[in-house]
Amino acid sequence: MPTFHFISGLPRSGSTLLSALLLQNPRFHAGMTSPVGGLFSAMLGQFSAGSEFGPVITQEQRKRLLTGLFTNYYAEQAGKDIVFDTNRQWCANLPALMDLFPQAKVIACVRNVAWVMDSLERLYRANPYENTKLFGDDVERNTVYSRVDTLAQRNRLVGFAWAALKDAYYGEHAKSLLLVEYDLLAATPEKVLRLIYDFLGEPWFEHDFEHIEYDAPEFDQALGLKGLHKVRPKVEVETRRTILPPDLFEQYAGLSFWRESRSSEAHVIRTSQEAQSINSENA
Repeated sequence: MPTFHFISGLPRSGSTLLSALLLQNPRFHAGMTSPVGGLFSAMLGQFSAGSEFGPVITQEQRKRLLTGLFTNYYAEQAGKDIVFDTNRQWCANLPALMDLFPQAKVIACVRNVAWVMDSLERLYRANPYENTKLFGDDVERNTVYSRVDTLAQRNRLVGFAWAALKDAYYGEHAKSLLLVEYDLLAATPEKVLRLIYDFLGEPWFEHDFEHIEYDAPEFDQALGLKGLHKVRPKVEVETRRTILPPDLFEQYAGLSFWRESRSSEAHVIRTSQEAQSINSENA
């Protein structure tokens, strides 16, 4: 059975790019968001109070069934040493994950939330003839203000991911968590990847940062958001102005709790102002 690790964090923060890079290593399997997270939640629902089956399924049976979900879904990857499963909900399920896979690590991709909103808004505007499933009705999709506020709700794309990440960051399993800033990954991919390999305890593999391949057009088309998972062939920083109104950008720009707090045992890849280099630190 391969070793399982997990990729989570905020949307539009580099998880697909990171997966595309990790996939270059022949010992690794990685990809975009998998259905395992949804299946995991559905099975938990069948086990839990209120279900007719809950009383007859023991704790050990629950653990075996959930472990089997991962091993059976990734049975075709049996030849890989490491499997990375990607889902934003993993940060909200660390107690179960750490019990099932005690050696597992979680890599959480993060980014200034204002730029996350900017990126999603750009994708929305790039598909003007499509009512994406990100929004339920015209009230939610009417203006940039309603769209961003909708995405920020605690049960929606950005708000849920942000709350789940903060839960994990301050939780009892934070030592198994590594936060990776998108801007650093894009600017210095080799340095960041070397720190990720150190965190995982894996030997270094020489990656190609000039020729990257990843796209999932069928998945993006089903969501009504073309280009959501398309990775540019070269890792590089893209400098641009935000398309968000200034007040909206400012409202979400101050939510990067991982940059300031010292009350977590999580690891964070950040820029050391003293050394002017990138380090992996306990926050």
